[in-house]
Amino acid sequence: MTDLVWTAGSEPPRFTILLAHGAGAGHDSAFMQRMAEALAAEGAAVCRFDFPYMAERRTTGRRRPPPKAETLVDAYAAVLEAALARPEAAGPVLVAGKSMGGRVAAMLAGRPLDPRVVGVACLGYPFHPPGQPDALRLAPLREARLPVLVLQGERDEFGTYAEAGAIGLPAAVRLVAVEDGSHDFGPRGQSPATLKGNIRAAAAEIAAFAGAPSHGPAAKAEDPTEP
Repeated sequence: MTDLVWTAGSEPPRFTILLAHGAGAGHDSAFMQRMAEALAAEGAAVCRFDFPYMAERRTTGRRRPPPKAETLVDAYAAVLEAALARPEAAGPVLVAGKSMGGRVAAMLAGRPLDPRVVGVACLGYPFHPPGQPDALRLAPLREARLPVLVLQGERDEFGTYAEAGAIGLPAAVRLVAVEDGSHDFGPRGQSPATLKGNIRAAAAEIAAFAGAPSHGPAAKAEDPTEP
């Protein structure tokens, strides 16, 4: 099994989050490191890891395409089991991921899980491939047995915040906009938003969500047409 990489702040953690990478970059990408640090500042014990195909890339140097997302669910389940057995894990637990990693986390939440796992956080959910808005990938969100938080860039090429809000997401999915954000949460240069600010805001939303499932079902997706 892949190594677990833990990040935590100076205070005892209030919750734990497993953070899976996207299709093209591993646990140590700039986005993953920035997000782990921001989550740690919000009181999380953050566990990052590489899926087996990414670990193989590091060993062989060969960049094969990632496998289908559904084939990675067992690997995520094994990481979850290992992480829950570690002393670093504390408080309620979220399964989460960037892009493809969030999709796999949502698939995992379609299974019965340890009761310490209270929700799913998707950072830039890949609602559809770029340029293919009709090829929607909604089954993991609809079949998840836990509340789901989706943080979606307003300009995400895998499905903008407005697109996602118009789909009609399940009641257990809470959709939150990342201001002027791309798939990596980065805003345009003329935007008042900043990448650092967007990542910090996303981390704060996730920290609040970590305590939300115990207070009942997650809110319905926000309507981007509302003021």
